[in-house]
Amino acid sequence: MDPKQAQLLREIQQLEFVAVELTLFLDTHPGEQEPLNDYNLVTNHLNQLKAHYEKMYGPLAVYGFSPMEYPWRWTDGPWPWETTHY
Repeated sequence: MDPKQAQLLREIQQLEFVAVELTLFLDTHPGEQEPLNDYNLVTNHLNQLKAHYEKMYGPLAVYGFSPMEYPWRWTDGPWPWETTHY
């Protein structure tokens, strides 16, 4: 995996972590506006990064998040989690 791909994947993983943490916080503090704003910013940025990653390197998941182009590329390696560049 090239360094740019590994860095982009790391950023996606970091934002996914932040999104999960904000979700858990909002589950117990549903009336808090600032964390909700942060969640919306994070998920918007996360979706943009995922779209960029998939355009450059192929799909992150095979189950309905991204349209697939011909030929089927899901089995082209390496898999998104097969990296040692963390």
